[in-house]
Amino acid sequence: MLLVIDIGNTNIVLGLYRHEADGHPETDEDRDTGEPHETEGSGKGLLRHWRVATRIEQTGDEYGILMANLLQQAQIGLDQVKGAIIASVVPPLQAAFVRMLKRNFRLSPLLVGPGIKTGMPICCDNPREVGADRIVNAVAAFNQVGQAVIVVDFGTATTFDLVSDRGEYLGGAIAPGLGLATKVLSEKTAQLPSVDLVRPQNVIGRNTVGSMQSGLYWGYVGLVDGLVRRMIAESRFGTVRVIATGGLARLISGDSECIELVDEHLTLTGLQLLYERNC
Repeated sequence: MLLVIDIGNTNIVLGLYRHEADGHPETDEDRDTGEPHETEGSGKGLLRHWRVATRIEQTGDEYGILMANLLQQAQIGLDQVKGAIIASVVPPLQAAFVRMLKRNFRLSPLLVGPGIKTGMPICCDNPREVGADRIVNAVAAFNQVGQAVIVVDFGTATTFDLVSDRGEYLGGAIAPGLGLATKVLSEKTAQLPSVDLVRPQNVIGRNTVGSMQSGLYWGYVGLVDGLVRRMIAESRFGTVRVIATGGLARLISGDSECIELVDEHLTLTGLQLLYERNC
């Protein structure tokens, strides 16, 4: 099995994919867990996936214990994991996970960064500055649609990444994430309370909480659609597909006029693709 790890500022997402040598064990979709099954996305061959909080103070040993417990609950042995790949935007945790994989799994993971074969030209002023997660998403999205595409990733920051119809990464935009904006709005103002992140039915709020929820939600929908439209116009491509991923993708996509598809496993799929291209 292949272990893929996406280390973000807020969450760490882990996934297990089958290798060809693994045969065809049952997947999340085959097993009746009582939970809703995924009907969208490209997580083909995904056996298990987990989302855990990012805690920079945790050590590799602590994450090793967590990984062992997760695998044990899934009835998967550590020796069944034959490969690993990491994309990280938190360098200290990347180092901790590398040590953990070497010690607990006897594996040297593939790291997404300079020197890795992506199959995608990075047409930026400094390709080394582009976040690993953004490259992974771009590779997965272009592999999925085979034409010009914009990936909107709703994470701690919301990123917009454009890939040309020839499979070139052209750059994009970075905006504060919706969760971050919600937190800062209440923390940095004296009289505004903390609010739940929900879709308000009315744009015109009739109280403080409703007004805040309207500004955050509908303002963010406008931000997403506005940036996407400007990127499409500036790119001058005939047709550009738009794929959303990340924790808040489904919340925003329902009212977005530009998002066509939500793929919650896009980053994990991209990591699997990069592993196959390099190993």
